[in-house]
Amino acid sequence: MDLMEIFKTMEYGPAPESPAAVNAWLDEHQRKFGQFINNQWVHVEGAATYPSIDPATGELLAETSQADQAVVDQAVAAARKAQLKWAKTPGRERARYMYAIARNIQKHHRILAVLESMDNGKPIRESRDIDVPLLARHFYYYAGWAQLMDKELHDYQAVGVIGQIIPWNFPLLMLAWKIAPAIATGNTVVLKPASSTRLSALLFAEIVAETGLPPGVVNVVTGSSKAGSMIVTHPDVDKIAFTGSTEVGRILRKQTAGTGKRISLELGGKSPFLVFEDADLDSAVEGVIDAIWFNQGQVCCAGSRLLVQENVADKFIAKLKARMGHMRVGNPLDKCIDMGAIVDQAQWNTVDGWVKTGESEGGVVFQPDIALPEKGLFYKPTLITNLEPAAETVQEEIFGPVLVSLTFRSPEEAVALANNTRYGLAASVWSENINLALDVASKIKAGSLWVNCTNLFDGASGFGGYRESGFGREGGREGLHEYIRPAWQARPRPVFTAPESEEAFKDWGKAVPARPVMPDGHERKLQGVDRTPKMYVGGKQIRPDGYYTRAVLSPSGELVGQVGDGNRKDIRNAVEAAHAAHTAKPGWAMRHGYNRSQILYFTAENLAARQDEFARRISEMTGKTPKAAQAEVEASIDRLFTYAAWADKYGGTIQETTLRGITVAVNEPVGVIGIACPDEYPLLGFVSLMA
Repeated sequence: MDLMEIFKTMEYGPAPESPAAVNAWLDEHQRKFGQFINNQWVHVEGAATYPSIDPATGELLAETSQADQAVVDQAVAAARKAQLKWAKTPGRERARYMYAIARNIQKHHRILAVLESMDNGKPIRESRDIDVPLLARHFYYYAGWAQLMDKELHDYQAVGVIGQIIPWNFPLLMLAWKIAPAIATGNTVVLKPASSTRLSALLFAEIVAETGLPPGVVNVVTGSSKAGSMIVTHPDVDKIAFTGSTEVGRILRKQTAGTGKRISLELGGKSPFLVFEDADLDSAVEGVIDAIWFNQGQVCCAGSRLLVQENVADKFIAKLKARMGHMRVGNPLDKCIDMGAIVDQAQWNTVDGWVKTGESEGGVVFQPDIALPEKGLFYKPTLITNLEPAAETVQEEIFGPVLVSLTFRSPEEAVALANNTRYGLAASVWSENINLALDVASKIKAGSLWVNCTNLFDGASGFGGYRESGFGREGGREGLHEYIRPAWQARPRPVFTAPESEEAFKDWGKAVPARPVMPDGHERKLQGVDRTPKMYVGGKQIRPDGYYTRAVLSPSGELVGQVGDGNRKDIRNAVEAAHAAHTAKPGWAMRHGYNRSQILYFTAENLAARQDEFARRISEMTGKTPKAAQAEVEASIDRLFTYAAWADKYGGTIQETTLRGITVAVNEPVGVIGIACPDEYPLLGFVSLMA
């Protein structure tokens, strides 16, 4: 096509970014990479390798080595050795290093962006204008906290050696979320990037070393999920920070349980995108484009569930389909495309499989009539309508350019549909009525809420989810606290062998209903009128569903009393009652802090009135001296006062960010919490966890 034909058709011509700098860097390393430990390359003779493939062309970019246990041990040892000195480095000096890293990122902005697009498949305009700027922004932001830490956080210290595992969808951004706050606060890092997108992390490691950062502070280990498991289970790693799938998050939670390690998890999502009848529909359409087809939909917080108010649904869907018809899918290095390539063949197959599943569930699949390159892992933007809310395609994370659409009639139904998911990562609400938008946003169970915008991130703003989207925060002051601990606190290191561990937990969750307990030599007297043991559920006393009773014995075996022996139905009833109390109008969650504080104060007042009775019970159950039992009750009263004092002082903040509009961080209740209390301090343990 010549120049005149382009003018006549008014179609976009290609505007490719040059890969020359990236190819030169790859060639400099002979397209073979080892591990980056102690600011130098470590090549292990005979190590297995893994190919890095450009998903847009299928061409081999480079080969990276697979870490084994010896490599992981070497990286952790380097991080441990460096951490002792790095933590003692004054905050103002760490801030200089952080600032230098941020500046160096900007100096190498273009090569980072191009490599990210070639290795991952995302459009160059996204990696150039979003990912790399955010990478630098996070290091600038946490440089400030490194400078301020000695004064603002003088009662805190670094956690230690941090194991960090990042996904393939945002290698550089995820790296920034984790490394920046960790090293700013005196920790050292062993980072494992995803198997299919390792190269940008390795380039970043070189850029960091170029600044003169002390050896061992940042180490990059490449390998399979086995290498990740080695990092997670390594005894000399003090915390794990993971971003990835919910399924893997569950595995890591089990692997770290009982080790004394801290863990933060940023997992999957199925985020709702709500459009009300009074929304600016044209703006909302562009919002949908950014919400679901940003990075080919391979975003944990992608707005993959479109919820449109019924009376504007047909009009909105028609506008959306027309806009989809103008989207361009092609070479990630073309500056004019909207969507690049899916990261690898396995993910392409997953996406295509979900589209077929949606069709089999009765959905109507729409894909625009647009051209795709003949070569590469490209997929058309896809819209699926006419599905039921319970359909698997609606409920499960697809992690691709696939949008499912439902309708709602009222704000209440919109909230119910939005919360009808096991995830809770993000949501977007579109309405010109700010009162409606804020009211709905406050009722949606998600870690991040955007109003009339979507997918906005900043180093000063915390990000994270709850439910099965994980816990912990990345970014902002919240993200800082993931990597520090009180100065007086040491990491607990339980010592037990595997057989002992299995022995201790083999009967967990199993119980045989209790039987009558004979006196066994202890004299028993009738204690007045016998009382039927009951439970407290939903504000009233109820008998156990199974009609079993469990004896409470003193350390010497004497019968102290009896309690109801709960079963599965009792637990279910209690959970339902807790949910009802949480969501009622006005529910416990919606009560203001002052009201909650007054109830806690009143509880402490009533406990103090019966202090002697509780102390006697504690002494009978545990064998404690009367003085020790009284001290436990007194500590419980003090604990109630402490949490009552905090109840109306734990609000939120207005965060200073680079984003347009106002960024508000609001503290919200998690929801219904299950608590297993310890035996050692029956009253204080319960009050401490409950209050």
